[in-house]
Amino acid sequence: MNQYYVYILRNKTKSVLYIGVTDNLQRRIYEHKNEVLEGFTKKYHVHYLIYFETYQNISDAIAREKQLKGWSRIKKEQLIASMNPLWNDLSEEW
Repeated sequence: MNQYYVYILRNKTKSVLYIGVTDNLQRRIYEHKNEVLEGFTKKYHVHYLIYFETYQNISDAIAREKQLKGWSRIKKEQLIASMNPLWNDLSEEW
């Protein structure tokens, strides 16, 4: 059974958010933290996992990712706070 993850990362100052989808959350967060791939998260040093959701179907995960990307910053912050009020790095001990 496959699992897919929609996740939100932040930078050190909490000024930048990034939303992504993956089938291997630990590997993907490692790639972000170590700036393995060129792109937005490397440019803005977006390394801290602050929210994620799990899905069984990739189509559902992609639809949710798109939905979250369309939300206002305030709405995203409320969602994050519902699971992680202090915006701690959920991958800190990985």
